[in-house]
Amino acid sequence: MRSGHRLGHLLGQRLGRRFGWLWGAYATSALGTWLAFGAFPLIAVRVLHAGPAEVAALSSVGAAVGAAVAVPLGPWVEFRRKRPVLIAMDLMRFAALLTIPTAFALGVLTFLQLLLVSVVVAAADIGFRAASGAYLKTLLPEEDLLVANARFESTAWTTTIIGPPLGGAAIGLLGPVATVVADAVSYLLSALGIRATGRHEPRPERREAAPMRAGDLLDGWRYILADATLRPLFFNTVLFNGLVMAAEPLLAVLMLGPLGFAPWQYGLAFAAPSIGGLLGSRLARPLVTRFGQHRVLLVAGTLRAIWPVGLAFLGPGTGGLLLVIGVELGLIFCCGVFNPVCATYRLQHTATDRVTRTLSAWAVTAKASTALLTAGWGVLGALLGPRTAIGLAGVLLLATPLLLLRRTAAPLPQPDPASSRA
Repeated sequence: MRSGHRLGHLLGQRLGRRFGWLWGAYATSALGTWLAFGAFPLIAVRVLHAGPAEVAALSSVGAAVGAAVAVPLGPWVEFRRKRPVLIAMDLMRFAALLTIPTAFALGVLTFLQLLLVSVVVAAADIGFRAASGAYLKTLLPEEDLLVANARFESTAWTTTIIGPPLGGAAIGLLGPVATVVADAVSYLLSALGIRATGRHEPRPERREAAPMRAGDLLDGWRYILADATLRPLFFNTVLFNGLVMAAEPLLAVLMLGPLGFAPWQYGLAFAAPSIGGLLGSRLARPLVTRFGQHRVLLVAGTLRAIWPVGLAFLGPGTGGLLLVIGVELGLIFCCGVFNPVCATYRLQHTATDRVTRTLSAWAVTAKASTALLTAGWGVLGALLGPRTAIGLAGVLLLATPLLLLRRTAAPLPQPDPASSRA
């Protein structure tokens, strides 16, 4: 027990043992996710001999259907303790992913199973993210939320750097299913870590008992759209993330096709700049302390939108590779600053009894819009060419800072911290 306390203290530092276990659980599952990066398409192509249309459906349809399935999770989770929900979402992902190596070993793996597992994992991801934000708000006082979110952000970029190379090596040695096993185990370990945070969680105040109505499913969106501070940030982040992700497949086509880059060069162009995210997340709190939350959001949100248009001028050879690395480095550094500040701002300006529904609606919209924009940009790439479509995405991104909030508001009053951490 003492060793567990030391581990929690080491991970959480001044944020406490319980946050330490939560952070450790997040790091474990994030590493598993990046170890298995690209595993589903690889299995679909190498094991099931799927074609391009099926591979595209695996990523876009799986995410979109998963987002639709997750819509009822926000209202359902809101009035339940979040820790058991987090553990349940981890165990759901563990069980779903484990069916793939099991079916592979038995020789009965099908493309439909891959698609169904991707739907379950996408829905559980949304449920986990929504519940984890609400749980974090009960775990820490408001002044520590930025520190916690910055640590999550730096962890995300660290696992982005080390996960795919290790996963690629594991696939080369053990086969394409090996990283799926690692990903599944990471969710089991995450569930155990969350369980170690302890049982001390306040029971949410439940409204009068009544069956869930269809209108309740829209509560999260109603809250966001009615809030003058959350609404512009919502549209900004959804549009920005969707356009950035929509251009990535076209960039892969351009680099690996007409421009003749080797696969290792393509991987290097996106792995190396992740260091910028790690650096940006470490600077987020000092920058907010010096310049204020609103100014950092506005400046970082504006600067991150400037970089992607440069990819339209990509050429072959070393110069082209350095251009991609430079653009991605600047983009990821700005995102590393922006993301934890945005996550903290969103928690601070959302009422405690609305956090799960708000985060769930936010995540559902982000996944669905990314899937829609990715499909749309695939059509544009076929009609106009990948370079033109990438440039169009970059031009539209230049307008996204106009959606950022122009003034900040005081955070909502919250319940007594002592009672919320009882």
